[in-house]
Amino acid sequence: MYSERLELLIDGTFRAGSDGAGEDVIDPATGEALAHLPHASRADLDEALAASARGFKVWKAMTAIQRYAIMDKAADLIEARKAEIARTLTLENGKPLAEAIGEVQFSADVVRWYAEEGKRAYGRIVPARIPGVRQMVFKEPVGPVAAFAAWNFPASNVIRKIAGALGAGCSIIIKPAEETPGTAVAFGRCFQEAGLPAGVLNIVFGKPAEVSAYLLASPIPRKVSLTGSTAVGKLLQKLAADTLKRCTMELGGHSPVIVYEDADLEKTLDTVVTFKFRNAGQVCTSPTRFYVHESLYDGFVTGFAERTRRLKIGHGLDEGTQMGPMIAARRLDVMDGFVADAKANGAEVVTGGERIGNKGYFYAPTLLKNVPDGARIMSEEPFGPIAPTTSFSTFDDVIERANSLPYGLASFVFTRNGALAQKTEAALEAGMVGVNHMVVSTAETPFGGVNESGYGSESGIEGLDAYMRTKFVTEV
Repeated sequence: MYSERLELLIDGTFRAGSDGAGEDVIDPATGEALAHLPHASRADLDEALAASARGFKVWKAMTAIQRYAIMDKAADLIEARKAEIARTLTLENGKPLAEAIGEVQFSADVVRWYAEEGKRAYGRIVPARIPGVRQMVFKEPVGPVAAFAAWNFPASNVIRKIAGALGAGCSIIIKPAEETPGTAVAFGRCFQEAGLPAGVLNIVFGKPAEVSAYLLASPIPRKVSLTGSTAVGKLLQKLAADTLKRCTMELGGHSPVIVYEDADLEKTLDTVVTFKFRNAGQVCTSPTRFYVHESLYDGFVTGFAERTRRLKIGHGLDEGTQMGPMIAARRLDVMDGFVADAKANGAEVVTGGERIGNKGYFYAPTLLKNVPDGARIMSEEPFGPIAPTTSFSTFDDVIERANSLPYGLASFVFTRNGALAQKTEAALEAGMVGVNHMVVSTAETPFGGVNESGYGSESGIEGLDAYMRTKFVTEV
């Protein structure tokens, strides 16, 4: 069933690791091994670093239109293989096939967008104060990139980094998550078949702490991009400081959802339930703290529970599945801990709150009622299918509670009052705010957080600029 052959990509060649180390990739819906993943040795990493340095020189020297042609062909290949790649994604990650297909299509769109935008990395002419002097500002690629991607979006987390780097003219070494390697390998094959020069894209795997420490200690990468937890982001930033590498950090979140008294309750419920349980809640922008106006609270809880109980849970390849498993057994224990703590603090389990079956890593979609702010789940990112809800009475009250955490990735607001929406948007501490919908991620818009959710953006013109540096030239 799992058709992707797992290999490293180093200097344009797919190969095994040189020391035979590796690990099994597990289907989270069954707990069974899908394939064996090779790890890169230090010698392999050295080869990848050297290849990225050589590849950067070749790729940077090409014109933007030449780079565009290769990237556009790679996007065509990704789209042509969408069904196959999505199947691999579902097997290693667990999310429903329909979600996986959408994610792979998004990835093709991202490659095309960056390919186009790379042709518009404009500089400018600055009028000089001195007669006869010409002043020019150039944008140029920052250099080889070291990138690290999380397992929850095996396609989009990886492709944002690859496409952003390539669009700017950089080479890249990427370490995707070891839990979900096949999607990234499939993308690598598409880029190589599209004619990407050797060394421009390198894909490696291994023990995350060892690989990241080794790559970041090298002076070759000039840029680091991470999608991961806040704790890992802080560690990598410290490692990057030794060689002053530029960083983009897309880290954890704990997204508040504010439902005002004038919200369209039925449309709000249809939206939030769908997005809450997407990828079993394993989404950094997942709605995770529900603050509902006291006048709507009882109806909100009732409607949320009704919709939650109707969800079809199962293997992502099964027809009609709406929510798949969690990524690993360890996450089930975390969910149990959140529920037990919430109950101990006076919350009520309306539905769910338990594991499902004895095969795979399934946890019931869970709704918690009257969750106090002191419960762990209100301050620690759950990253799972648990929806804690509580009520509020005033604007000042809900804004203070929504902004009470160090995170600031995404926030969501539901209201029919445009002035109230704008007032809330301005007050929220978040890199992204969705009003009356939750689609905050597209190829052409910046994606990123503030505070301990990280800094810098992926996608949009901001995402391209993250891989570029500025050079000023003045000449007589």
